[in-house]
Amino acid sequence: MKTPVYLDYHATTPADPRVVEAMLPYFTERFGNPASRNHPFGWAAADAVETARGEVAALVGAHAREIVFTSGATESNNTVVRGVARARRRAGAHVVTVATEHPSVVDACRTLEADGFAVTVLPVGPDGLVDLDRVEASLRPDTILVSVMAANNEIGVLQDLEAIGAMTHARGVLLHTDASQAVGKVAFDVERGRVSLASFTAHKMYGPKGVGALYVRRHSVDLPPLLVGGGQERGLRSGTLNVPAIVGFGKAAAIARAEGAAEAARLGALRDRLLAGLRRGVPGLRVNGSLTGRLPQNLNVSIDGIEPESLAMALGDLAVSAGAACGTGKPTPSRVLTAVGVPPELALASIRFGLGRWTTDEEIEFAAAKVVEVVAGLRRMHAAIPRAT
Repeated sequence: MKTPVYLDYHATTPADPRVVEAMLPYFTERFGNPASRNHPFGWAAADAVETARGEVAALVGAHAREIVFTSGATESNNTVVRGVARARRRAGAHVVTVATEHPSVVDACRTLEADGFAVTVLPVGPDGLVDLDRVEASLRPDTILVSVMAANNEIGVLQDLEAIGAMTHARGVLLHTDASQAVGKVAFDVERGRVSLASFTAHKMYGPKGVGALYVRRHSVDLPPLLVGGGQERGLRSGTLNVPAIVGFGKAAAIARAEGAAEAARLGALRDRLLAGLRRGVPGLRVNGSLTGRLPQNLNVSIDGIEPESLAMALGDLAVSAGAACGTGKPTPSRVLTAVGVPPELALASIRFGLGRWTTDEEIEFAAAKVVEVVAGLRRMHAAIPRAT
């Protein structure tokens, strides 16, 4: 077994070698611009893009023409929140979201307030789930958008999109979901959830970084373009398409559709094994978020009686996250953990484990033993420090 052991697959995933193999020809012999319609180089690139579009659409139960390629989920989230606000302003100026959303949704919603929009941020319970009665009560005659993350990037909880989608659909309100942590890991279907718009990214599912997608249900909303100047992606996002990355995204989607269910079952069993090992050896361990409605690859725990910075340094050859990857380096407690009621000192002493395609039994045994050893050592040191009288 090589160290460090990587258990931070929620932050990013390595590209699957099959993805890289599919991409390589599009850097060299198939380098054409898909907008070049007058020769075979452009035709080959355009065909590759449409094949990839079909693979991404098939993974989420969409039609190919409903998929728009972007640079990633942050761009897709911003395009939705700001775009719906502009497109639906005459219909209303109220947006609903959830306290545990990714910053690219929460911060985008906050920018709307300066333009006169009202934003309702719903709390979550200790399990990380939003109360469905609260969602229904938040809907007003002027509500134009509800944005709820499918799977949380820190605690892995899965929101009930089908129930929320039924509410929004009945009232003619658009439902958006940031599905970047769900797609490729658990079953996700835009039709079953009655989702109007959804954001995805390739690098969370063994594809390349720098490419994502936005699902826009047909006839749901005419989003204004984020970028203008060439009319690519049906006018929603101008600019020369990143063909190699799009091809890689399509290949990653095809692999996930073929292998995702078996992979989720294997990783769920490994996650449970990791949790059992931690519980045996770490008294006072707290699991953050629901264990039943959760990504099988995710485990987020807090440990009392230790100093957070010492924990992070002592883990050494175990690559995990002390919080969301997008919020690393900040000394404040995780906003998500605070929202589910974790006290600040416990939120700072948290570990997020993200299991992935190449996680092995041996690595799980190593991770559990490493955490048990480190915590025991830190607690002994803490107990030996003289207390002021």
